[in-house]
Amino acid sequence: MSIPTSDSTYRVRERRSAVPAYGPIEAAVGFVVFYAVFDRVTPTVVDVLTDAVSDLSASAVGFGLASFLWFVLAVTIIDQTRRQLAALGIVDADPGWQFTSGPATLSDRLAIQYLAVSLVSGLLAAWTFERAMTALASTIRLVATQDTSEFAVGEALWMVGFFVGAGVAAYALDRLLIGVIRTRRGG
Repeated sequence: MSIPTSDSTYRVRERRSAVPAYGPIEAAVGFVVFYAVFDRVTPTVVDVLTDAVSDLSASAVGFGLASFLWFVLAVTIIDQTRRQLAALGIVDADPGWQFTSGPATLSDRLAIQYLAVSLVSGLLAAWTFERAMTALASTIRLVATQDTSEFAVGEALWMVGFFVGAGVAAYALDRLLIGVIRTRRGG
């Protein structure tokens, strides 16, 4: 026999089960990957921009890139803070964002699946990282010189493998760890 509950009680229960909101682990891993990529391609970008614009100094380009990196970090922190506050009901959520973008608690089967996916895709990202960074640096140079005749599709596949692997690993790790936190907190 089910006991009827009011709509507001259901919404409070649904919101509590969505705390913490999904996303902070994925954002942190994503920023670390972004930083690693950024660190690797910065010398190439500096070389390309200083060659293209003769009055531009390498230190100015480096400062601009470092400022952009800090901007991305600030936006990431603000977005994740807003998501957590929205899950708590302190601020309004974006209309397109739902609190329950995954299960409120984590089953053992789903935890094993998330663990396996994060391990396999993390290994893919680690395995393709060096080749992907080399391919990205050469792609930046090719785009700057507008000489796409030397573009190799195989090199692009290394980049795709790295970015897809890193993204899927970050997503699965976030769902796993936040799901474990929700499950431990809830029960």
